[in-house]
Amino acid sequence: MTQLSKDFLWGGALAANQFEGGFDQGGKGLSVIDVMTAGTHQIPRRITQTVDPHTYYPNHEGIDFYHKYKEDIALFGDLHLKCLRTSIAWSRIFPKGDETEPNEEGLQFYDAVIDELLKHNIEPVITLSHFEMPLHLANAYGGFRSRYVIDCFVKFAEVVFKRYKDKVTYWMTFNEINNQMDIQHPIYLWTNAGVRIEEDENAEQVLYQVAHHQLVASARAVKIGKGINRNFKIGNMISHVPIYPYSCHPKDIMEAEIQNRSRFFFPDVQVRGFYPNYIKKMLAHKHIHIDWSEKDDEILAQGTVDFIGFSYYMSTTVQHKDAHFSKKDTVFGDLPTSVENPYIEKSDWGWAIDPIGLRYTLNTLFNRYQLPLFVVENGLGAVDTIDDTGHIHDQYRINYLRQHIEAIKIAVNEDGVEVMGYTPWGIIDIVSFTTGEMRKRYGLIYVDRDNEGNGTLKRSPKQSYYWYRNVIDSNGETLN
Repeated sequence: MTQLSKDFLWGGALAANQFEGGFDQGGKGLSVIDVMTAGTHQIPRRITQTVDPHTYYPNHEGIDFYHKYKEDIALFGDLHLKCLRTSIAWSRIFPKGDETEPNEEGLQFYDAVIDELLKHNIEPVITLSHFEMPLHLANAYGGFRSRYVIDCFVKFAEVVFKRYKDKVTYWMTFNEINNQMDIQHPIYLWTNAGVRIEEDENAEQVLYQVAHHQLVASARAVKIGKGINRNFKIGNMISHVPIYPYSCHPKDIMEAEIQNRSRFFFPDVQVRGFYPNYIKKMLAHKHIHIDWSEKDDEILAQGTVDFIGFSYYMSTTVQHKDAHFSKKDTVFGDLPTSVENPYIEKSDWGWAIDPIGLRYTLNTLFNRYQLPLFVVENGLGAVDTIDDTGHIHDQYRINYLRQHIEAIKIAVNEDGVEVMGYTPWGIIDIVSFTTGEMRKRYGLIYVDRDNEGNGTLKRSPKQSYYWYRNVIDSNGETLN
């Protein structure tokens, strides 16, 4: 049987805003996520106008990687990670976003972090924008409503490309760039693009204009990066939730086909360099006009990506609109026509658990684009319990990761898909993006911190930590 490549990038994934902390240190400015409160599965996170001194913001301290990075990277090294996917906080480099010169103290912090990773033979995989836009750009310019913010992002990208051109090979532009189109959850548009929808606005008009500006920004960054180091591998990063038809009824099949267009719009442009016809037709039918510069076509064509990075957590199922269906028990990530899939389980937070869906996704993306794929997020958010001996036996997380790694191996060995690597989300416990909780844990390393910010921040490897180290050491052959 064909094995995974000896260069397969086994790693873990994090985001600066969720684990770094130090929100007001080292010259860092406020970011869009620094004004997001804590929430729960039942209570959405709120977005405040600025920082309220009487409100708890869990991302402000995160798990204090800012001061504990050497300790954490040593744990990553002992885990034998080959790479760490993380981000460079935009507002740490340009505190307001529109300065002429970058914040040198912020760059020096990432100098130290990247050097520490390399010392432990861990390849940095860097996301440029992972929900860390400077708050000033959102408040003063409306975020990516404004073409000016494209220039701000490109300047930021150029600075870090040049700074780390000899230390970082793998880059991604925008994290889960397609999630912002989910208008049911406004935190996505806010964190991805620094944009709020006003009550009297045509939401779709705003969404597609903002999306266009980000696609142009991504393409410009790719082209500049390639000019700085032609050996850079620069990818996009999408959230891919495959959409299944509820039945073999032709209308269900067509409903899934149409809904899947929201999954493919961004990668279609970022891989092919032009807008697909289905989007052009939709925009025309809905009378949505995009402000399009005469150079945008050329920019999109010249800034296509080298690989596709994507998150995979769940699948969803849709039924055609004419059917008499009722949502008895939906899952997170549902669409307006989603129905419960009776064949799959769910996590404690209502996320579908569907490892076969990962194999399906790998096949779908590779067959469509014929580019290397990188599974840069996948994991199980769960409540972990410390036993009387001080250990955490998270067999449920091991089972989840094993099933998804098995799906990757089948996609590679039986389906011929090219997969670069696998970085499970939250390799160490961090603040949950969707809820702002610590209780919803993804990590293989426990962090003593609760939802209210209490705890010692002590790090403790879980059972899954030692299991995953064996997986890495065997290049995916030892999964028991």
